[in-house]
Amino acid sequence: MSDRIPAADAASKRLSPWLAGLMALVPVVVVSLLGNAATMPQIPTWYPTLVKPPFNPPNWVFGPVWTTLFLLMAIGAYRILRLPAATQGRFQALSVYHLQLALNLAWSCVFFGLQSPLGGLLVIVPFLATILLTIALFAPLDRLAAHLQWPYVAWVSFATVLNASIWWLNRGA
Repeated sequence: MSDRIPAADAASKRLSPWLAGLMALVPVVVVSLLGNAATMPQIPTWYPTLVKPPFNPPNWVFGPVWTTLFLLMAIGAYRILRLPAATQGRFQALSVYHLQLALNLAWSCVFFGLQSPLGGLLVIVPFLATILLTIALFAPLDRLAAHLQWPYVAWVSFATVLNASIWWLNRGA
């Protein structure tokens, strides 16, 4: 008797729900915690010194919005992770998804950590593009996983306008 798994069985292998759940949640929790570490010290110090547009939301809005977005992102990633490992396009979709998470963190580190609205603007544009690419790559695999990313696109689009406005209003400072 052989210990080898037939190729057809290996190709249809799925992650357990628990492992997929951990793999979906851990990256968003890590990005959230590291992003908060770069952001929170600047909220009472540097951020209030910036001139902001009238549509800038109050600070208390950001926490609930990001918590909701991270949850939706993780649910979408979970759905893709639960597909068989050999599913055509799964690896690429998850790679781009994780790239946009890295750019999410990079934006917090550049805008807040480096106190650079211009640098933040240079990061947020490709960040937004990778979210859109994630949706395009998720869609053929799982339409719900793709649709769960649209609130994220809406928020990051708004954040892009806000970032650009803050840079413009403070460019001479």
